[in-house]
Amino acid sequence: MNLALWICAGLLATVALMGGITKTFVPREKLATAPGGAWTGEISAGFVKTLGALEILAAAGLILPAVLDIAPVMVPVTAICWIALMVGAMITHFRHGEPMLVAVNLAYLALAVFVAWGRLGPETFIG
Repeated sequence: MNLALWICAGLLATVALMGGITKTFVPREKLATAPGGAWTGEISAGFVKTLGALEILAAAGLILPAVLDIAPVMVPVTAICWIALMVGAMITHFRHGEPMLVAVNLAYLALAVFVAWGRLGPETFIG
């Protein structure tokens, strides 16, 4: 189970890092023309970059606290924050008529639920 939790956290961290770098460093106008990126054209560039920075922090929060053994409780806390972010992403993509992206976000949400549950329960780092 510990290995499965590490794999899920690693997958989520990879997704968060890729999305965060994209949102932080790719111009909003270019993001708005990409598939699934139309929503970025409707909000400020600052908001998009803030989301990107939060996703980069999430990538770090899913891995580093456990690896460095510094506040490892931050791993499930980060997973819970990722759940909230995915709910928002699902709502946004649903409003834009992008059911495939809603399903992708639901998969990420399920992984985050598993990580949060596992790290708060049976495979906690606290002990």
